[in-house]
Amino acid sequence: MTDQRAAGGTLVREAADDAELHQLTSLAVQGDHGAADSLIREVRPMVVRYCRARLSRASSYGQYYGQYSDDVAQEVCIALLAALPRYEDLGRPFASFVFGIAAHKVADALRACTRADLPTDTVPDRPDEGPGPEEAAVRSVEAERARALLTELPEQQRRLLVMRVIAGLSADETGHVLGMSAGAVRVAQHRALARLRHVAVANRLF
Repeated sequence: MTDQRAAGGTLVREAADDAELHQLTSLAVQGDHGAADSLIREVRPMVVRYCRARLSRASSYGQYYGQYSDDVAQEVCIALLAALPRYEDLGRPFASFVFGIAAHKVADALRACTRADLPTDTVPDRPDEGPGPEEAAVRSVEAERARALLTELPEQQRRLLVMRVIAGLSADETGHVLGMSAGAVRVAQHRALARLRHVAVANRLF
Protein backbone atom coordinates (compact mmCIF):
# COMPACT_ATOMS: atom_id res chain seq x y z
CA MET A 1 0.00 0.00 0.00
CA THR A 2 2.18 2.79 -1.36
CA ASP A 3 1.80 6.21 -2.91
CA GLN A 4 3.46 7.01 -6.22
CA ARG A 5 3.61 9.99 -8.54
CA ALA A 6 2.00 9.53 -11.93
CA ALA A 7 2.71 11.62 -15.01
CA GLY A 8 2.08 15.28 -14.23
CA GLY A 9 2.89 14.84 -10.56
CA THR A 10 -0.51 13.45 -9.58
CA LEU A 11 -0.36 11.38 -6.42
CA VAL A 12 -1.64 7.85 -7.09
CA ARG A 13 -2.31 5.43 -4.27
CA GLU A 14 -1.64 1.78 -5.07
CA ALA A 15 -4.09 -0.81 -3.84
CA ALA A 16 -3.01 -3.08 -1.02
CA ASP A 17 -1.99 -6.61 -1.95
CA ASP A 18 -3.39 -9.71 -0.26
CA ALA A 19 -0.71 -9.73 2.46
CA GLU A 20 -1.43 -6.12 3.41
CA LEU A 21 -5.18 -6.74 3.37
CA HIS A 22 -4.65 -9.76 5.61
CA GLN A 23 -2.68 -7.67 8.08
CA LEU A 24 -5.27 -4.88 8.07
CA THR A 25 -8.06 -7.41 8.50
CA SER A 26 -6.34 -9.09 11.46
CA LEU A 27 -5.89 -5.75 13.21
CA ALA A 28 -9.43 -4.62 12.40
CA VAL A 29 -10.92 -7.84 13.79
CA GLN A 30 -9.00 -7.20 17.02
CA GLY A 31 -10.68 -3.80 17.35
CA ASP A 32 -8.08 -1.50 15.79
CA HIS A 33 -10.27 1.36 14.52
CA GLY A 34 -7.48 2.83 12.40
CA ALA A 35 -6.97 -0.51 10.65
CA ALA A 36 -10.72 -0.84 10.13
CA ASP A 37 -10.87 2.59 8.50
CA SER A 38 -7.91 1.72 6.27
CA LEU A 39 -9.49 -1.61 5.35
CA ILE A 40 -12.72 0.07 4.28
CA ARG A 41 -10.77 2.60 2.20
CA GLU A 42 -9.02 -0.28 0.46
CA VAL A 43 -12.10 -2.35 -0.38
CA ARG A 44 -14.60 0.45 -1.03
CA PRO A 45 -13.53 1.14 -4.67
CA MET A 46 -13.91 -2.56 -5.44
CA VAL A 47 -17.32 -2.64 -3.74
CA VAL A 48 -18.50 0.46 -5.63
CA ARG A 49 -17.47 -1.03 -8.98
CA TYR A 50 -19.18 -4.30 -8.09
CA CYS A 51 -22.44 -2.61 -7.09
CA ARG A 52 -22.45 -0.40 -10.18
CA ALA A 53 -21.85 -3.41 -12.41
CA ARG A 54 -24.63 -5.48 -10.82
CA LEU A 55 -27.16 -2.66 -10.51
CA SER A 56 -26.61 -0.99 -13.87
CA ARG A 57 -29.76 -2.67 -15.18
CA ALA A 58 -31.95 -1.63 -12.26
CA SER A 59 -34.63 -0.01 -14.41
CA SER A 60 -36.49 1.64 -11.54
CA TYR A 61 -33.68 4.14 -11.10
CA GLY A 62 -32.79 4.73 -14.75
CA GLN A 63 -30.14 7.40 -15.10
CA TYR A 64 -29.85 7.69 -11.32
CA TYR A 65 -28.55 4.14 -10.86
CA GLY A 66 -25.02 5.44 -10.23
CA GLN A 67 -26.04 7.28 -7.07
CA TYR A 68 -28.26 4.38 -6.04
CA SER A 69 -25.38 1.94 -6.57
CA ASP A 70 -23.09 4.11 -4.47
CA ASP A 71 -25.70 4.14 -1.70
CA VAL A 72 -25.82 0.35 -1.78
CA ALA A 73 -22.01 0.23 -1.72
CA GLN A 74 -22.07 2.40 1.40
CA GLU A 75 -24.49 -0.07 2.99
CA VAL A 76 -22.07 -2.87 2.12
CA CYS A 77 -19.19 -1.04 3.82
CA ILE A 78 -21.28 -0.43 6.94
CA ALA A 79 -22.34 -4.09 7.02
CA LEU A 80 -18.72 -5.13 6.55
CA LEU A 81 -17.65 -3.07 9.57
CA ALA A 82 -20.42 -4.65 11.63
CA ALA A 83 -19.41 -8.15 10.50
CA LEU A 84 -15.67 -7.80 11.15
CA PRO A 85 -15.83 -8.97 14.80
CA ARG A 86 -17.37 -12.24 13.57
CA TYR A 87 -14.92 -12.73 10.71
CA GLU A 88 -12.82 -15.89 10.79
CA ASP A 89 -9.84 -16.45 8.52
CA LEU A 90 -10.62 -19.80 6.89
CA GLY A 91 -7.85 -19.55 4.33
CA ARG A 92 -9.95 -18.08 1.53
CA PRO A 93 -9.43 -14.63 -0.03
CA PHE A 94 -10.84 -11.78 2.07
CA ALA A 95 -12.45 -10.51 -1.14
CA SER A 96 -14.83 -13.49 -1.08
CA PHE A 97 -16.04 -12.38 2.37
CA VAL A 98 -16.54 -8.84 1.07
CA PHE A 99 -18.36 -10.02 -2.05
CA GLY A 100 -20.55 -12.32 0.03
CA ILE A 101 -21.85 -9.31 1.96
CA ALA A 102 -22.09 -7.25 -1.22
CA ALA A 103 -24.05 -9.97 -3.00
CA HIS A 104 -26.68 -9.99 -0.24
CA LYS A 105 -27.05 -6.20 -0.30
CA VAL A 106 -27.27 -6.14 -4.09
CA ALA A 107 -29.87 -8.91 -4.04
CA ASP A 108 -31.93 -6.87 -1.57
CA ALA A 109 -31.61 -3.81 -3.81
CA LEU A 110 -32.64 -5.75 -6.91
CA ARG A 111 -35.68 -7.12 -5.11
CA ALA A 112 -36.61 -3.58 -4.11
CA CYS A 113 -36.30 -2.52 -7.76
CA THR A 114 -38.47 -5.43 -8.86
CA ARG A 115 -41.16 -4.52 -6.35
CA ALA A 116 -41.05 -0.94 -7.61
CA ASP A 117 -41.36 -2.11 -11.23
CA LEU A 118 -44.08 -4.71 -10.70
CA PRO A 119 -46.33 -3.90 -7.73
CA THR A 120 -48.57 -6.80 -6.79
CA ASP A 121 -50.80 -7.87 -3.92
CA THR A 122 -50.30 -11.59 -4.47
CA VAL A 123 -47.36 -13.94 -4.12
CA PRO A 124 -47.38 -16.87 -6.56
CA ASP A 125 -46.94 -20.37 -5.20
CA ARG A 126 -43.68 -21.85 -6.39
CA PRO A 127 -42.06 -25.20 -5.65
CA ASP A 128 -38.93 -25.16 -3.54
CA GLU A 129 -36.14 -25.62 -6.07
CA GLY A 130 -33.33 -25.33 -3.53
CA PRO A 131 -30.84 -28.15 -2.95
CA GLY A 132 -31.79 -31.01 -0.64
CA PRO A 133 -29.67 -32.06 2.38
CA GLU A 134 -27.49 -34.49 0.41
CA GLU A 135 -26.81 -32.04 -2.40
CA ALA A 136 -26.07 -29.29 0.13
CA ALA A 137 -23.53 -31.56 1.85
CA VAL A 138 -21.82 -32.34 -1.46
CA ARG A 139 -21.68 -28.66 -2.33
CA SER A 140 -20.13 -27.90 1.06
CA VAL A 141 -17.33 -30.41 0.49
CA GLU A 142 -16.76 -29.10 -3.02
CA ALA A 143 -16.62 -25.53 -1.70
CA GLU A 144 -13.92 -26.47 0.81
CA ARG A 145 -11.86 -28.09 -1.95
CA ALA A 146 -12.35 -25.07 -4.19
CA ARG A 147 -11.17 -22.71 -1.45
CA ALA A 148 -8.06 -24.82 -0.94
CA LEU A 149 -7.33 -24.69 -4.66
CA LEU A 150 -7.83 -20.92 -4.86
CA THR A 151 -4.92 -20.36 -2.49
CA GLU A 152 -2.64 -21.88 -5.14
CA LEU A 153 -3.44 -19.14 -7.67
CA PRO A 154 -1.72 -15.79 -8.16
CA GLU A 155 -3.60 -12.84 -6.66
CA GLN A 156 -5.08 -11.53 -9.93
CA GLN A 157 -6.38 -14.94 -11.01
CA ARG A 158 -7.77 -15.56 -7.55
CA ARG A 159 -9.69 -12.28 -7.53
CA LEU A 160 -11.02 -12.94 -11.01
CA LEU A 161 -12.39 -16.36 -10.08
CA VAL A 162 -13.89 -15.00 -6.87
CA MET A 163 -15.83 -12.47 -8.94
CA ARG A 164 -16.82 -14.88 -11.71
CA VAL A 165 -17.55 -18.02 -9.68
CA ILE A 166 -18.34 -16.90 -6.13
CA ALA A 167 -19.86 -13.47 -6.73
CA GLY A 168 -21.47 -14.51 -10.02
CA LEU A 169 -20.40 -11.53 -12.11
CA SER A 170 -20.53 -11.77 -15.90
CA ALA A 171 -17.36 -11.36 -17.97
CA ASP A 172 -18.38 -7.78 -18.75
CA GLU A 173 -19.05 -6.99 -15.08
CA THR A 174 -15.80 -8.59 -13.95
CA GLY A 175 -13.90 -6.68 -16.60
CA HIS A 176 -15.49 -3.45 -15.39
CA VAL A 177 -14.28 -4.14 -11.85
CA LEU A 178 -10.77 -5.26 -12.83
CA GLY A 179 -10.22 -2.84 -15.69
CA MET A 180 -10.10 -5.58 -18.34
CA SER A 181 -12.06 -6.30 -21.49
CA ALA A 182 -14.63 -9.11 -21.38
CA GLY A 183 -12.45 -11.09 -23.80
CA ALA A 184 -9.41 -10.69 -21.56
CA VAL A 185 -11.48 -11.85 -18.59
CA ARG A 186 -12.52 -15.02 -20.44
CA VAL A 187 -8.93 -15.77 -21.46
CA ALA A 188 -7.68 -15.16 -17.91
CA GLN A 189 -10.47 -17.31 -16.50
CA HIS A 190 -9.59 -20.15 -18.89
CA ARG A 191 -5.94 -19.99 -17.79
CA ALA A 192 -6.89 -19.82 -14.11
CA LEU A 193 -9.18 -22.85 -14.39
CA ALA A 194 -6.51 -24.76 -16.30
CA ARG A 195 -4.06 -24.03 -13.50
CA LEU A 196 -6.61 -25.16 -10.92
CA ARG A 197 -7.11 -28.44 -12.78
CA HIS A 198 -3.36 -28.99 -12.89
CA VAL A 199 -3.03 -28.36 -9.14
CA ALA A 200 -6.05 -30.55 -8.40
CA VAL A 201 -4.66 -33.47 -10.38
CA ALA A 202 -1.18 -33.04 -8.90
CA ASN A 203 -2.56 -33.08 -5.36
CA ARG A 204 -5.27 -35.68 -6.09
CA LEU A 205 -7.93 -33.36 -4.71
CA PHE A 206 -10.50 -34.51 -7.28
